[in-house]
Amino acid sequence: MGWKQLGSMGVNGIATGSGLSGTDWVKSLLRMAVLAAPILLVACSGKEDLDELALNDTPPEVLFNEGLALRAQGKLRDSTEKFEEIDKLYPYSEYSKKSLVNLAFLNYSRGKYPETVTAARRFVTLYPGDEDSAYMLYLAGQSYFRQMPDITRDQAVTRRAAGAFTELIQRFPESEYTPDAEEKLRIVEDQLAGKEMQVGRYYLKRRNYVAAINRFRAVVVEFQTTRHVEEALFRLTEAYYALGVVNESQTAAAVLGHNYPDTQWYKDAYSLLNKGGYQPSEDSGSWISRAFRSI
Repeated sequence: MGWKQLGSMGVNGIATGSGLSGTDWVKSLLRMAVLAAPILLVACSGKEDLDELALNDTPPEVLFNEGLALRAQGKLRDSTEKFEEIDKLYPYSEYSKKSLVNLAFLNYSRGKYPETVTAARRFVTLYPGDEDSAYMLYLAGQSYFRQMPDITRDQAVTRRAAGAFTELIQRFPESEYTPDAEEKLRIVEDQLAGKEMQVGRYYLKRRNYVAAINRFRAVVVEFQTTRHVEEALFRLTEAYYALGVVNESQTAAAVLGHNYPDTQWYKDAYSLLNKGGYQPSEDSGSWISRAFRSI
């Protein structure tokens, strides 16, 4: 039934003189409803497209100033939407660039840390040499930092925080954000080292000495400036001694005594070796000695 034939339908919307049964009439009406639905959708879609076209006529500087005004009024959500609109309608423009900075700041202020990282990372990718890239890396690092879980859980977010702060420090050493990034990085690395120690102790308790050594080694090599390195050296003394690798055990104790002579960890390491008739003695060819000579 074509659209022109609709005029021959009866008062109730059912075709007259067609010879259709009641059931067939219902089926016919259902078909017409299905055919009409796409046209209604197209009409609605067309209206939305027209509305968006109307938005496209707004100059980017006007939208940007509106976003700033909303931000100043404390309407952070509305301001965020305005800057998102600029980024969508005028990508790669100077106003889009400024909008990304505002989006990162606004999302961070609202506690939307994944969105902050997305905006910040996009800015750094598009404008790697821009002076605002330092601020973007700082916000990304701060966003990860605020999501760091406790030490018993997976530390993937903590490692991302370390990566963002490290990138900031290396690429922008003179930035005003670098001193705080260095402070935060020390906290992040201490947590990562703490996680390695936790897992290492778990393996040591179960006499899986090789796995334990790998964890303690990570602390000594990667996180030497953290408070956990003293215990890591003692645990290496313990684990190597249990395996019968006495020279490495002696080296771990000797390095511990040389760097932290007044700690309880060194006293315990010395006592452990002394019970077996050994003394701390450093092997200069050991990876432990080389690790400490490299700093």
